Amino acid sequence: MQLGTRWAVGADTPPRLPEPVVAAIHSVEADLAGIDTDGWRWTLTWLEGRAVAELDDGTIVRVAADGTVVVSDPSEDDTDAG
Repeated sequence: MQLGTRWAVGADTPPRLPEPVVAAIHSVEADLAGIDTDGWRWTLTWLEGRAVAELDDGTIVRVAADGTVVVSDPSEDDTDAG
């Protein structure tokens, strides 16, 4: 794993990110409209040369092995249920 960088929600994304990842990040940020995200940051790492961006709330945007961009939303995680 290679550490990338951190940036605030709503700030410019790092220039190395592929456009589909940037689009997914912007979509996640749009869904946060009306929520106080002051102080929230994205953390970018690279795993096997593919981008992984994690938001402070646990949302993860990653490039899968097949090149698709996957968004994991922690609010949809049902591992604690039942």
